[in-house]
Amino acid sequence: QVQLVESGGGLVQAGGSLRLSCSTSGSTDRYYAMAWFRQAPGKEREFVASISWTGGSAYYGDSVKGRATISRDRSKTAVYLQMDSLTSEDTAVYTCAAGTWAYKNTSQDYDFWGQGTQVTVSS
Repeated sequence: QVQLVESGGGLVQAGGSLRLSCSTSGSTDRYYAMAWFRQAPGKEREFVASISWTGGSAYYGDSVKGRATISRDRSKTAVYLQMDSLTSEDTAVYTCAAGTWAYKNTSQDYDFWGQGTQVTVSS
């Protein structure tokens, strides 16, 4: 089992930045990739970014490409999502997930999920 806990959400002004954190615990050595997804009210869950076990490969959804940076610490116990130039379209619940392959970008490819953290961007 893998436990994931997100933090760092909140209210942010449009044009601002935020940094989300996801702490991991449990059998993380079996799982190589971490990802962030988000879901806005009335919309489907959307892939935001993913990162490989080594941190050497990262992938981004089209809607955040160029504005987001995913990273993980050396101990592999935390994953971060830095997002800049926020707009109201970024308002959503952001959830981190653990899976096997970083190049996978659908929910079904990730096995463990956190509870999510709300990000609200005010215009």
